[in-house]
Amino acid sequence: MKKISITSNNLSVIFKQMQLQLGGKIEIKSKEYKLVIDNEIAKGFISGVSIENAIAYLEYDIFFKENVSFEGKLQNSNLIHFGYCSKGQMAQSFGEDGIQNHLSQFQTGIFSGSSETSTLLTFKKNEEVKVSIITVDILSVSDIELRTQLQNIFQTTQEDNDFSYVGSFNLKIAEKIEHLNTISQNGLVRNLLINSTVYLILALEIEQHKYDLIHTESYCSSLSQADMEAIKDISEFIKNYPEIQYSLKYLSKKSGLSPFKLQEGFKIMHNRTVTDFIRNVRVEAAENLIRTTELNISEIVYTIGLTSRSYFSKIFKAKYNCSPKHYQNYLNNLPVLSYL
Repeated sequence: MKKISITSNNLSVIFKQMQLQLGGKIEIKSKEYKLVIDNEIAKGFISGVSIENAIAYLEYDIFFKENVSFEGKLQNSNLIHFGYCSKGQMAQSFGEDGIQNHLSQFQTGIFSGSSETSTLLTFKKNEEVKVSIITVDILSVSDIELRTQLQNIFQTTQEDNDFSYVGSFNLKIAEKIEHLNTISQNGLVRNLLINSTVYLILALEIEQHKYDLIHTESYCSSLSQADMEAIKDISEFIKNYPEIQYSLKYLSKKSGLSPFKLQEGFKIMHNRTVTDFIRNVRVEAAENLIRTTELNISEIVYTIGLTSRSYFSKIFKAKYNCSPKHYQNYLNNLPVLSYL
């Protein structure tokens, strides 16, 4: 087991320490850091961005060629780590002899060690992983409301002891992380988009924790990791082809899941039934067509797989609080801005 020691919460120092122990090349752009590695230890990259002095975001998108453990030796019990696993798996523990908490694909995890222990994140060799960690120093958070909420929820729970939580499946966070990686803007706009997306991911992590606390006793999923991957794949298929006339039987056959597992998986990942999810995808696809094409409303209705214009108007208004025609007229009347 190769152990990587981290003794700072400063991103610049963290990346220098990781480079010293893992090798690779550091790329720096504004507040963003990226350690690119391709050697006998690992292949891939670790990236990070400073959101504010109290909040940092790190992402591991990497294939380790040996077992690797990152040990945070920070004597600061005010730090909370919000983790999410998009691919593969990761283990977390407090100290070398501590009980390991396993974070699998699509799962959230929240960890906070006391001042007496170190936090270890362990990755297995020969497995591609994509894990995101948001580290928050509660007492230094500038937003008073956020600081108060974090103190009330996690410091009260922790009571000066090690705190760990592994949540149920959540696909929304994976989608936001994918969005974070597609941000192509530069300068101030890029910083604002990154910051807002990281804050949204943090909010979804906290929301998942709250949801799991409420449903701990009643929730018992029969879905496996492979089942959840199948749900993710079929969800993407529906998004890419909203015009298909879907049936539960068709989706069940295509995904290899029973209708019951399909409904359970969509409820877990999207908080919607399969029918509600398809309807929402079609309405969002229609809104995009209204914004980006010259198609009339009837053509858009046909393009997204519906036949009734009145039904489409009803579900569009329920989501956007106006009729599709009014929405289209509003967009057409917006002034065109030009920038020097």
